[in-house]
Amino acid sequence: MTETLDYTIDKFTFRTAIDRFYTDDGLWAKPENNLVRIGISDFLQQRSGDVAFVELKPEGTEVAFGEELVVIETIKVNISLTSPVSGRVIKVNLAMEMAPEAINQDPYETGWLVVIDASELQTDLAHLLNPQAYFTKTKQESEREVNKDQ
Repeated sequence: MTETLDYTIDKFTFRTAIDRFYTDDGLWAKPENNLVRIGISDFLQQRSGDVAFVELKPEGTEVAFGEELVVIETIKVNISLTSPVSGRVIKVNLAMEMAPEAINQDPYETGWLVVIDASELQTDLAHLLNPQAYFTKTKQESEREVNKDQ
């Protein structure tokens, strides 16, 4: 089980896995040697709603840091998310075709999206948020939204 930083606000509990890095818009990047497994944070999946469809770049696709990597359709919104690292997509989570709800059920494990063979790993990671920074950012966003609604 992945170790997380957790906070509860209103009736929601948000988890931030501590063994990966995060983009501002909510993708996580988990280095596995020179490979990077990528998925969607718990905060983003809860905020976006139930995932209905996921469109991933196919295996073999070269992506640059900040280039579109995934499009997600939920019951609330359509989201285009950009790659947290440069490199080549070497594996896609085939479960996303038949069971995209895995993102909502287990965003840090079975709900992963792709694995990228990173070409500029250390440079790219320097542009991402560490777990504590992402945790603080999402907690502040949540508190602002709750206070706005009161």
